[in-house]
Amino acid sequence: MTRDAGFAVSTDRPEVVRRIGLLGCGRIGRLHASLLTELAGFELVAVADVAEAAAAGVAESTGARVESIDGLLAADDIDTVAICTSTDTHVDLVLRAAAAGKAIFCEKPISLDYALVDQAMTAVEAAGVPFMIGFNRRFDPGHRSVRDAVANGTVGELHTLRITSRDPAPPPPEYVAVSGGIFLDMVIHDFDMAPYVVGSPVAEVYARGAVRVDPRIGEAGDIDTAVSVLVHEDGTLTTIDNSREAVYGFDQRVEAFGSGGMAVSDNPARHAGWSIGRDRRTSEPLPWFFLDRYLESYRQEWRAFHAYLSGAGGSPAGTDAARACTKVALAAGKSWREGRPVRVSEIG
Repeated sequence: MTRDAGFAVSTDRPEVVRRIGLLGCGRIGRLHASLLTELAGFELVAVADVAEAAAAGVAESTGARVESIDGLLAADDIDTVAICTSTDTHVDLVLRAAAAGKAIFCEKPISLDYALVDQAMTAVEAAGVPFMIGFNRRFDPGHRSVRDAVANGTVGELHTLRITSRDPAPPPPEYVAVSGGIFLDMVIHDFDMAPYVVGSPVAEVYARGAVRVDPRIGEAGDIDTAVSVLVHEDGTLTTIDNSREAVYGFDQRVEAFGSGGMAVSDNPARHAGWSIGRDRRTSEPLPWFFLDRYLESYRQEWRAFHAYLSGAGGSPAGTDAARACTKVALAAGKSWREGRPVRVSEIG
């Protein structure tokens, strides 16, 4: 079963070690490699990357062996693959891993093309292999607390969800030119967070955007500032605001408002210390690097994946999530370009 589901870490199952092959040894691959050597229940067996030096570096730091991509996918001592390569390679690697019968963890997005996403997810479902897409923010303790408050009725009938997601500094225009744009490379996290918290799929998107940070991003055909209004199938409204540059740090907030009150996931400071005097108050600024904000969510993501592989429910972010977030992101881009609300059903 690869459909989306909640997760719970079982405490009454014998520990099963999943033997991992890591594809991709760039920044996100190195992060996952480090976590896999730290967390119980995993053994990082082998790594592969087209950049031999990158693979060798991760192997040296983790004790894993270096394999070719073909060798890793064919290895009998690997039961699970973690796909952390560039987005344009994800579909091919998912198809090959599914055909090899491996459990699959894949970083987002699967592809910038919905037809290819659907092709890959259909192959995963046909093969019957476990699958999870890497939406780590689902596992951030603060964000998850908001989702839980909605699910258990603490906020009453949900009226609106508000998500703020701002990066501390813009990416280089060279990245923007190949990333698929702000909706697919950045806001896609928020397009996944919205139905995860609300508990209802997105039916319609109205997105507006502007270039307010770096004119080179506009010259590359993208925007650096965006606001999206989502209408969920149950009538809930979600607003999302995004910026490529928040000069004060990594700004990530979620607020659910309903008939019984509200639940909020706020920004953590770099540490909890602060001081106050007669006419002043000082506190620490926000984290600057995304790992300072979300490292624990990556740990919890792997723990949830292990629980899923051990039989504790369905995938925490499965094939439905991979399809849905891509559809919403593409609908947002279409809405921005055409200046109108776009039904998610128009994509596909």
